Amino acid sequence: MSGHPPVIVYPPTPSGGRRVTVRGQIVGLAHGRGDVASFLRQAGFAQGVGEIDLDQPELIEWRGGDLDTWR
Repeated sequence: MSGHPPVIVYPPTPSGGRRVTVRGQIVGLAHGRGDVASFLRQAGFAQGVGEIDLDQPELIEWRGGDLDTWR
């Protein structure tokens, strides 16, 4: 895995979305925390609708800003 967490959230695009990859595969364009959490659930990182901790550096690498950076 070359030292990166399995989930990478890229910098905001001009439209405000952030590309999300899971294990190197693009899973979608997130427009907020809820989208990122949904992608993680779909990828099997969480069961049910419970809260997902998006501030886990071993799970998610936030590039170009943190989990509060959305345009």
